Amino acid sequence: MNVWQIIVRLAPFVKPYKSLVVISFFLTLLGAVIAQINPIVLRYTVDTIQQLLNEGSRVEQATSLLLFISAILFGKELANIAVKYGQNMLGERIRINLSSQLSQYAVERILTYRYAYFADDENATGKLQTRIDRGAESLTRFVQNIFINLLPLFANALFALVVMFSANFYVGLIASVIMPIYFLLSWRQAGMLKGVRRGLRTLREAKTNGLFNIIESIIVIKSFVREEYEREKQARLQRNLIDAQIRQRKTNYVFDALKTFVEQVGVVLIIILTAYLVLDGEMTIGAIMFHILLFNNVSAPIRQLHRIYDEINEAMTYAEGFFEVLDADDAIEESGATETENLRGEFILKNVSFTYPNGTQALFDVSMRIPAGKTVAFVGLSGAGKSTLLNLLCKFYQPTSGEIMLDGKNILDYDTRLLRRRIGLVLQKNHIFRGSIEENIRYGNIKANFAEVEAAARNAYLHDQIEELPRRYESEAQSLSGGQQQRIAIARLFLKNPPVIFLDEPTASLDAIATEQIKNSLDAIKERRTTVVISHSISQIIDSDVIFVLKEGRVVESGTHEELYENGKTYREIFNASARSLNLSKISKTIEYETIE
Repeated sequence: MNVWQIIVRLAPFVKPYKSLVVISFFLTLLGAVIAQINPIVLRYTVDTIQQLLNEGSRVEQATSLLLFISAILFGKELANIAVKYGQNMLGERIRINLSSQLSQYAVERILTYRYAYFADDENATGKLQTRIDRGAESLTRFVQNIFINLLPLFANALFALVVMFSANFYVGLIASVIMPIYFLLSWRQAGMLKGVRRGLRTLREAKTNGLFNIIESIIVIKSFVREEYEREKQARLQRNLIDAQIRQRKTNYVFDALKTFVEQVGVVLIIILTAYLVLDGEMTIGAIMFHILLFNNVSAPIRQLHRIYDEINEAMTYAEGFFEVLDADDAIEESGATETENLRGEFILKNVSFTYPNGTQALFDVSMRIPAGKTVAFVGLSGAGKSTLLNLLCKFYQPTSGEIMLDGKNILDYDTRLLRRRIGLVLQKNHIFRGSIEENIRYGNIKANFAEVEAAARNAYLHDQIEELPRRYESEAQSLSGGQQQRIAIARLFLKNPPVIFLDEPTASLDAIATEQIKNSLDAIKERRTTVVISHSISQIIDSDVIFVLKEGRVVESGTHEELYENGKTYREIFNASARSLNLSKISKTIEYETIE
């Protein structure tokens, strides 16, 4: 992105503060005028003192002159302080408000994106956080540089240049020749650093994402004693980051030295020219200091330009990543007009295929009917496509080909948010937010009262365990065991009370007694609701009205438990393997023995 593109993109965010921008611009012009007072006063002072010396005047006769000059300079400084204060406060106000707006808009934007967007490796948590945080920070610094630094400096330089030309054309010409050379060097510097900065951005994203992965995977890292491996992986990233930063610094040092040399050439040329003009009688001695100070006002922005330009270029680099996040229009969840109030929950899949963004095809030409108000189970080995199928039914992904009908209408025609309000989902591993148990359960229905939250906890067989905690429902939810956290997710389902329920290994992390309790509760809530179950537990699927058997992304069998077992194909193999893994033969003998006793 270039500067103009960033300004255009930021304009809607800055527009609410246009009155502040106008006032800031006025103060900028006023400050530029005030900045020229020192050279004018100095020239007047030197020339007047020289005249007094030529007339043989004493110090007492110059007192009024000195008091007058002091009053002007002190008054100028007070005015300058007031202008600078106004500029900085207005700039800070714009910056702070803009930073808040950009961050909030980014959050609101990504909340509208489909799940598939976040599942992409390019949009991993650490990378997204870096793009948003560094992008908003760089863009606000960009605005700050424009309004607080760049505009005042250039206004100051422009006014100084005008005064120089009005005093002496040739001196002004020297200053005006030096500036383009300096700009050319800065432009070349920015071009050489552009690729380096993009590389730095990528490396910083990778570093942040790597840190997230370490924190999230610390148990696995510790259990496999992979601390050295992870340390070296992060160290390698850090070394690459250091190399890129050193390349950036080297380039800056070389160009900064060249620009300093060009500036000094300008100072020397002005001193030589003004000295010659003084000796030739075309200028007074005061004019030498006058032009040197004016050139200083011209070169001061040049001296700071590389820093500001550097920050602006950094902003341009991070702005690309930030606006990439905001511009992911194809990731926005679709809205539809189809009503969901009287949803029955009949799903019909017609020749559905699905390929993940990384190119892996997970489903091949799947067709099935999930009847309304019935319980349907998806069975298959790991990687068969069961969870992918569930994600399509939830509209987390869209089919690559084929269509999914819900109550006779294409699922894509439903408003996604309204549809998901009518769907309950319990996963094998559910996210528990940092906060109290009550807050986490109430996530199923924000408007629920405490009595309803407690009833949901009872249905999930969690209430008694909560009552044993010191702070009961105010206890930190993330401090609970994995099984207790799973019950929170199930309690959310009871609180939401949807007509369609999807269960993906809902009791995987529960003990045997808890599994039996939750199964009884789920059996109760499943009545008259469309329920889709994924489970490796025989007890979860054996009573299903219809069982679909998946293998390598295809539906290979369907029917009731009895029908599929009689067929003696894939389902029977899976069922017998499950029975053997549970050692059901010995368990049944033990039960028979106790019955005889």
